[in-house]
Amino acid sequence: MALSTMAGIPALKDIAADIKRRMEQAVAGFQANLASTRTGRASVHMLDQVKIDYYGTITPVTQLAQISTPEAQLILIQPWDPTVIKEIEKAILTSELGFNPQSDGKVIRLPVPPMTEERRREVVKHLNRVLEEYRTAIRNVRRDGNDALKKLAKDKKISEDEEKRALDEVQKLTDDEIRKMEELSRKKEAEVMQV
Repeated sequence: MALSTMAGIPALKDIAADIKRRMEQAVAGFQANLASTRTGRASVHMLDQVKIDYYGTITPVTQLAQISTPEAQLILIQPWDPTVIKEIEKAILTSELGFNPQSDGKVIRLPVPPMTEERRREVVKHLNRVLEEYRTAIRNVRRDGNDALKKLAKDKKISEDEEKRALDEVQKLTDDEIRKMEELSRKKEAEVMQV
């Protein structure tokens, strides 16, 4: 949705672009978080949050190895530098993913065990917490945008009518972005609960 009224008023153009950009970043962050959430099937994105200390730099495992899913219940990790295998194993074990890595010195195999009903419920609770965090982030962007609009109106840079229309547009954009995230969350929840 374009911020039509706001984009047409020079004083509001930058505010509109900033609000839209920040809200889209929040939705993209939520999508990335969903992708790394564990379901019953193996996915390379499950390891997106796993990081190791690689020569003094905290580096995601996804940048240190080729990660593939040759089977529905298996993740295969082939590090480009075989000396980091032990570090990768340790990082996977200390993460809260619940995986038990198996290494032969060249590759790490991660069997993805089927999720129990209890684990599925925990994952859904986690999804709901994450959704609420991102909803709050969107609302914070809305608040910042509304404050900027009210300041412009107070400084007489925009009229009261323009302020009201702009505030309505910001609210509509907020509702749209939150609705998008809720829909993504519902789909992921259905995927997690599927046995």
